[in-house]
Parts: sequence; C-alpha cells; structure tokens
Amino acid sequence: MSDLVEKFRALHAGKDAFVMPNAWDAVSALMLRQAGFRALGTSSVAIAFGLGRRDGLHAVPREAAIANGVLLSGASGLPVNGDLEDGFGPSPEDCAATVNAAIDAGLAGLGIEDTTADPRNPIHRFDDAVARMRAAVAAAAGRIVLTGRTDLLLFGRSDLSEVIRRLVAFAELGCDVLYAPGVADMDAVQAIVAAVAPKPVNVVVGPRSGPVSVGALSAAGVKRISLGGALHRVTLTALAECARRVAGGDLSDMYRAIPSKEIAALMP
Repeated sequence: MSDLVEKFRALHAGKDAFVMPNAWDAVSALMLRQAGFRALGTSSVAIAFGLGRRDGLHAVPREAAIANGVLLSGASGLPVNGDLEDGFGPSPEDCAATVNAAIDAGLAGLGIEDTTADPRNPIHRFDDAVARMRAAVAAAAGRIVLTGRTDLLLFGRSDLSEVIRRLVAFAELGCDVLYAPGVADMDAVQAIVAAVAPKPVNVVVGPRSGPVSVGALSAAGVKRISLGGALHRVTLTALAECARRVAGGDLSDMYRAIPSKEIAALMP
C-alpha cells in the first residue's frame, strides 16, 4: 500500500469528519493545499464542463478522468480520490479495470457508482449493482480506498430503505466508504451512518434540507465531507458575476484579483 493510500485511509479513521474538497486543475489543488486541506477529490462534472461536455455520459474517457487525478496529486502532494463515475462501463470487468487503472496511476482512492450512463435507465438493478461492486472490491484488494456509491436519490428514487439496502450490500462486500449523494435531511444521514456502521460515510456538502456545519455532520457520525462540483460552481458563479460587471463597463474587479505573483509562489 502506498504512503498516500495509508494517509487517506487514516483520515477516515479519525475521531472527527474531514472535508475533502474537489479540485479540477493544478492551481486549484495548490490553493486548497495552502488552505490546509489534507486530501482532495476530483470532480467528474468539473472535468466534463472544462472540456465542454456533459457529465455522466462517458463523454470523458477513463484515461482522462484518471489523468486529472494524477495531475491534482502531483501538484499538491496530497492523497486524491478519483470521482470515476460508473467505472466506465456496464460490466463487472469494466469496474475492475477502472480500479486497477486507478491503482496503477497512484490514486489514493476512487468511487464507483451504480449509474449506467443511459438517461433512459440511469440506475443498475440491485443484483447488477452488487455484481459490479463485488468485482471492484476484488480488484481493490485493500490497495486503494474504495467508495461504494448509489445515486438513487439523484434520480428521484427517494426510497431511503432501498438506498440503505444498496449501501449495506456494498459495505458487506468490503467497500471502505459508503456514499449516497442527495440525502434529504439529517435524519436520513444518521440512518445511513447507523446502517453501515462501523464503515465510514461520505456526505456531499450536506443534506438537501439546508446548510449544516462540519461539526454537526461530524456529530452525526459522518467521516468524510466532499464538495462534489459545488466548489467549481462557486468559482463559475464568481466568474459570471464579474463578467456581467465588466460587460456593463465596471473594471473594478480586476483591481481586487489575487496577484499573479501570489499564485506563482504556490508553484514548485
């Protein structure tokens, strides 16, 4: 097991939750390291948008997604978790190939979803999802931190019992971390944590019911808080607002920008 994998695994064993922001390029990774974060994630949506493509449709190939994680890790020196969508294919063998490629590339972790990349039928049937995750776990073999993820809630399937059924199955197979984006409220968060205990749970930003603090999520038993594409969208929000002001004739934002020399100072 590599040093970065060991460091990443240890973060999940801590008493409190840690925040794993999702970067998208070298300078965002460096700025997040400077801010004190101890691990980073990639963001499939940020990678796709950066290439002018849609997320979740295999518009970004496995090699490009993993290369982005290598870029972030090389720039920051931090453990990086790859947002590797559905494992880039429908079969268990596809998932195993993605896990092996992530290990070979030196990523500290990765996630495999139960999505299909088919908008007409976006979620794998339970048995297929389990078979795919079984192959991912076998390929991981403890050499990388594997997150088992179900996206049922993101596709309007709000039955929490089915979400928990899948996460429990993934935990029993041997996934290291469990994750269901789109959780409704803190009661649901606590139910998921209890169902898969003692395995660590990832929550993206927080429940849909509204903002909660890192401390509140930690108190609920969450171990990892990722930001998904949110940080990238915050950056794009600032760009859109600035662009509107510039288009209206106001150049004052240009005088408030971070100086290039401060950014350059982050570089090796």
